[in-house]
Amino acid sequence: MERDITARTDSYFNRTRGIVEKFGDSRVTYAVFLRRPVISAPRIAVDWLETVSKARGTPFEIDVKYPEGTWVGAGDPLIYLTGSFAALSDLETIYLQKLGSPCVAAHNAYQMCLELPEAAFLAMDARHCAGFEMQDMMAYAASVGGAAAQREGAKGFVGNATDATAHWFGAPAGRGTMPHALIGYAGSTLRAAEMFHETFPDEPLTVLVDYFGLEVTDALAVAARFPEHAAAGRLSVRLDTHGGRFLEGLDPAESYAVLERHAPAAIRRYRSDAELRHLVGTGVSAAAIWHMRDALDAAGYDKVRIVASSGFSVSKCRVMNEAHAPVDVVGTGSFIPDSWSETYATADIVDYDGTPRVKVGREFLLRRDSRRRNGHS
Repeated sequence: MERDITARTDSYFNRTRGIVEKFGDSRVTYAVFLRRPVISAPRIAVDWLETVSKARGTPFEIDVKYPEGTWVGAGDPLIYLTGSFAALSDLETIYLQKLGSPCVAAHNAYQMCLELPEAAFLAMDARHCAGFEMQDMMAYAASVGGAAAQREGAKGFVGNATDATAHWFGAPAGRGTMPHALIGYAGSTLRAAEMFHETFPDEPLTVLVDYFGLEVTDALAVAARFPEHAAAGRLSVRLDTHGGRFLEGLDPAESYAVLERHAPAAIRRYRSDAELRHLVGTGVSAAAIWHMRDALDAAGYDKVRIVASSGFSVSKCRVMNEAHAPVDVVGTGSFIPDSWSETYATADIVDYDGTPRVKVGREFLLRRDSRRRNGHS
């Protein structure tokens, strides 16, 4: 562990440890914070700090000011970390890595779930992550943000894609059925569904229907082939239509007509180009979801569920909710922050051997009692 910490830590923190060990240790308190609002997701960082504390035989006081899943304002310290300066000085790089991105991703997951509260979410981010450590942090973040939204009445995140991180959602395994590659291998959407069912007969069936650009045709063919699944609500169709084209049967005029029937208020005010695209544009739009729902219901398959993926962000979820889009499940990796610079957590020492002290401009990080002693209210 010690070799890894040294190798992965900024060199000036390693040198600081050497200087402190030479000239005498100090008991310090760090304030750890982010510059933007987040949802507190400290568990991975705290668990790591506790592991290091035990390995080094040096106690750390880890005062988590905002419990997991609670909202934190920009600049508010999430954690006050107290202990030996020599033992803490070389840990900052690593615990900040384990704190910042989960907190921001949890906030984004929370916002997405609240914007589309009637849909369940699946965290399908693993293939967009830079290795397993990030994958684990993002799954944890989705579970924290989803749980926070659930406490406010949303369905939230109910699972994710990989077995290794499914435990964050209380699940034994990851969820998912088929990628586009399986459709290409099978030669038809229906045959891919048959192959899946023959291999996993006890599993619910979610069929990806956009490979051949025949979303409605292929969805109805699969429902006709598996009527018992359809009637029992064990069949879902997943829409992942490419943003370069419209879902089968739609064009701009028909997309407007679909929403005029189902959610006229959603299109009768000024919209940005991005919002209009989410409503009536190419790809998986609100009109596309309504069009699929209409086709399934007209054929008697009202229990077949719709899963939507492709570009779901906080803003897209908001537009979908305004259009009352009948989506049952959203598969997304978009809660991974769009701007990675937002995830940077920061730590400043605010107390040396009982004396409050912090660099000018960061006085807001001092504990409240310390602020009063320093003339701050």
